[in-house]
Amino acid sequence: MKFNSTRLVIFFYLKAIVFLLISCVFSCQDASRIEKEIASIKIDLDIERFDQMFGASKPSDLPELKQNYPFLFSKKFKDSVWIRRMDDPIQQLLNRAVDSVFEDFSSTEAEIHAFYQHLKYYNKALKTPRLVTVHSDVDYRNKVIVTDSIVLIALDTYLGKDHEFYASFYDYIKQNLDRSQIVSDLATSYAEQLIYPSKRAVFLDELIYFGKQLYLKDLWIPFKENNEKIGYSPAHYQWAEANEFYIWQYFVEKELLYETDKKLSSRFILPAPFSRFNLELDSESPGRVGQYIGWQIVKSYMKNNPTSLSKMLQMEAVEIFNNAKFKPKK
Repeated sequence: MKFNSTRLVIFFYLKAIVFLLISCVFSCQDASRIEKEIASIKIDLDIERFDQMFGASKPSDLPELKQNYPFLFSKKFKDSVWIRRMDDPIQQLLNRAVDSVFEDFSSTEAEIHAFYQHLKYYNKALKTPRLVTVHSDVDYRNKVIVTDSIVLIALDTYLGKDHEFYASFYDYIKQNLDRSQIVSDLATSYAEQLIYPSKRAVFLDELIYFGKQLYLKDLWIPFKENNEKIGYSPAHYQWAEANEFYIWQYFVEKELLYETDKKLSSRFILPAPFSRFNLELDSESPGRVGQYIGWQIVKSYMKNNPTSLSKMLQMEAVEIFNNAKFKPKK
């Protein structure tokens, strides 16, 4: 019988396609099963709108507010400070702005509830904290504060990127001052508490650290778009996807992975208007592309290795990288 190499290639090609389709079906079925289990988890969640309470309060209400929310009233300030704040025109302007944007809080509350259901599924020991919404005088560096028992959400930092309060801020900061980012910021704060605090001595450590954060968001907020998880506009996320191969090629060719230069963080990891490759395309890029690459490496590792989530979160970056079998998209 005459050997037909073309038919053999086609046979193996079709076999590979069938295998991928079967794998996809089982993977989707498993994901659907998990989501059904998560949806059945009961979470006793009551979001306390302290921002509205304080905004509607009179000086005579202050003792009761202090009794119910002692953690919001520093003892170093006299009562007169809080009373003046109640009548302060800027505070009243903040009240109106927040009430306008969050007049209907139901969609945000539903996302927060879904987030805690997912968090509980992957962390059985989780105790639902007390959630309180506040104003922070638009302190965008502290939009969400998470402790074991209390979570504070500063609603005045989520009024929408075009809000007049943010007119003096850089565009890359405004991008994430939107209510769509609340659960993403919650997830970030919880991820920071769970990830093993390695020394992060080299650039690869930074990539993997933030890759772990974003991988946790895949599990905890799968109902959000990928660009929202990383805090990109849709266009910037598409740019990162389209240029994934070239970003990775740049990191490898420049031998940056084991570089200890701290300036690499400001170029590729920390919030910035764009990433600095020192090329003409810089202005087109989003900031933090190192986080995006780290995300893809961690996803590749978890796809190719039968490792528990808790173990992966404690693993050193080099071990994850060496076993990830990461191949950037071309």
